Amino acid sequence: MTTLSHAVGETEPPLLEQTIPDNLDATVARFGDREALVDVAQGTRWTYAELGAEVELLARALLAAGVAKGDRVGIWAPNGAQWTLVQYATAKIGSVLVNINPSYRTHELEFVLNQAGISHLFLAESFRSSDYVAMLEEVRDRCPAVVGAYVLGRESWDALLARAGEVTVEQVAQVQAGLDRHDPINIQYTSGTTGFPKGATLSHRNILNNGYFVGELCRYTEADRICIPVPFYHCFGMVMGNLAATTHGAAMVIPAPGFDPAATLRAAAEERCTSLYGVPTMFIAEWSLPDFAEYDLSSVRTGIMAGSPCPATMMTKLIEAGITEMTIAYGMTETSPVSTQNRTDDTFEQKVGTVGRVGPHLEIKVVDPLTGETLPRGQAGEFCTKGYSVMLGYWEQPDKTAEVLVDGWMHTGDIAVMDESGYVQITGRIKDMVIRGGENIYPREVEEFLYTHPDILDAQVIGVPDEKYGEELCAWIRMRDGAEPLDAEAVRAFATGQLAHYKIPRYVMVVEEFPMTVTGKVRKVEMREKSVADLGLGG
Repeated sequence: MTTLSHAVGETEPPLLEQTIPDNLDATVARFGDREALVDVAQGTRWTYAELGAEVELLARALLAAGVAKGDRVGIWAPNGAQWTLVQYATAKIGSVLVNINPSYRTHELEFVLNQAGISHLFLAESFRSSDYVAMLEEVRDRCPAVVGAYVLGRESWDALLARAGEVTVEQVAQVQAGLDRHDPINIQYTSGTTGFPKGATLSHRNILNNGYFVGELCRYTEADRICIPVPFYHCFGMVMGNLAATTHGAAMVIPAPGFDPAATLRAAAEERCTSLYGVPTMFIAEWSLPDFAEYDLSSVRTGIMAGSPCPATMMTKLIEAGITEMTIAYGMTETSPVSTQNRTDDTFEQKVGTVGRVGPHLEIKVVDPLTGETLPRGQAGEFCTKGYSVMLGYWEQPDKTAEVLVDGWMHTGDIAVMDESGYVQITGRIKDMVIRGGENIYPREVEEFLYTHPDILDAQVIGVPDEKYGEELCAWIRMRDGAEPLDAEAVRAFATGQLAHYKIPRYVMVVEEFPMTVTGKVRKVEMREKSVADLGLGG
């Protein structure tokens, strides 16, 4: 009998039927003396009791400033202790935190401020090449909803906190008691490749439970210390990082405002972190540091790698470093984000060949993208997920919501294959699949093969236009230090006899780096545009 590509997660432990602030209060009461947050760059170090007090102070200040339940409060800043305070203080009074990508420029900022109707905005003064204050001033006249702006750690921030005395602890408690776990609490803008981004709207129940169960699958307890170099503005940082920590009484360790491989390893070593997060390119950058061997990572046992598949070579290096319980997670902003995750005791093959199996209290299936029929296991189709994690919808865009949410199922646009044991392999985006002369090619398979070349550090494969075959493969590769650059002929010689002829890239581009989003995902759309231009393929 054919087994269908459908799986349901465990039902124990039960879902958390609380709001985020109620859950945090319980953790503070239980683990008040334990360390909650370390911001290495700022030199900030708080216990859970201190974190709870700081969150309470900011919540009172927000109420004094006129922020009410349901009001949208934006945050536009890199990682830092204050980011975490804003996350939990807005949740405490039921306002909706709107995460704004730190790499946005004025055009995108103006769109988000107006589309979400943001009334109060927290922002960094500047970060890298971005002068946030100047950019806000440039657009503020065109964003009438914005009535308050507070620069983190500066006079406006201090002035806001000084207003906390206008509101009592009892008033905050009264507001908190009136919150519902199904209320919207967070809007995260998806980095759309065409048009403006869409605001995935998430509830307390969505993200609290996703953080909790991600932590459960990493086997977190209050003794864990999570090194979080991934951005807070994204689910990876604020849900899988912060909420996974606070639901377990674990410590959040912030190595730097933005990703810095040396700062990350230094924080993991010196703070004796037990868990390390990142996308594959982050781990590759860390393990490629010339002084890597000098960092003592003996405390690190687990972590999460997500964003794109884990190369087998990288997993081997993690295991050699003693990080034997690394998990691979897969998801998307619209699903809070994680839908599948490896268990800490999964085999090597399951960790490098799959993104794990369905998470607790979730349901997944692989369907024919055209008919919607659930496919037999082993067949490639579109990955869909259902359950507590699925977003409420795109903020004020019911038409866009209806395109992806059907009968409670989130249609991800990702191509997946489920094996007989329920483990899922993500082979690419439906739109990234390359069709060469009628043959379907999944770039992931070709990338994995290229990783086996001793001189290739990293590889990405895309489709480019071809008059004869419709599409041809183009490989972007990064070489190891000291290695001679490879050309298409050398790659063809290496692949002949190993890959089917139609899977061998026709074009090879050697680059120093790949175009990336701020979350560390490779921008294949940009790679495709540049390849077409550089190779003279003309569209």
